[in-house]
Amino acid sequence: MDGKLTLKQLAEADRPREKMMQKGAEALSDAELLAILIGSGNTEESAVTLMQRILSAAGNDLNQLGKWEIRDFAAFKGMGPAKSLTIMAALELGKRRKWQRNERAVIRSSVDIYDIFHPLLCDLPTEEFWVLLLNQASKVIDKIRISRGGIDQTSADVRTILREALLARATQLVLIHNHPSGNTRPSMDDRRLTEMVQQAARTMNIRLTDHLIVTDGSYYSFHDEGVI
Repeated sequence: MDGKLTLKQLAEADRPREKMMQKGAEALSDAELLAILIGSGNTEESAVTLMQRILSAAGNDLNQLGKWEIRDFAAFKGMGPAKSLTIMAALELGKRRKWQRNERAVIRSSVDIYDIFHPLLCDLPTEEFWVLLLNQASKVIDKIRISRGGIDQTSADVRTILREALLARATQLVLIHNHPSGNTRPSMDDRRLTEMVQQAARTMNIRLTDHLIVTDGSYYSFHDEGVI
């Protein structure tokens, strides 16, 4: 015996499609759902086993797997660019589905803001700066990316932020950016920009509701901390 699975053994170990048809998608494990996407594993193991190994390498955390790139999947035999991109696309769709569920949400607290932006920002290796535009009833009008930056900083122009708010006829706005380092504490530049936007928005009768610094698993709210 050379340790390789026979074709019969592979077929028995790789039947997530039949299981899904009989019992529904909720009965499948994460590995089984991912195995359906790639179709087959390699000559030595089933697709389910391959996905179990990949998930284990990602700490059995789909959020962590969502941060993987093609080169990360390539470390596993049988994971070429096509299969890797299929999984990456599926995980991205999951993030977008979560956003659409909150698209017309009413913002009542910093947690509501975090729930919207965590799927968008948690996987990014660099900083991005966004603005969330709200109407008088605190309903979401739109979310707009203002800028992209480097690993530890990004820039945001006050005039660009206010222009977007005016075009959307927003009466409230929220500033959001991520810290890929995982440190939620605001920098001096973060505090300075917050103050500048707050003062400029006030002259146009627009309220700066909050400024969130988002990381994967936590956030800092200027409003909750009494800064705004």
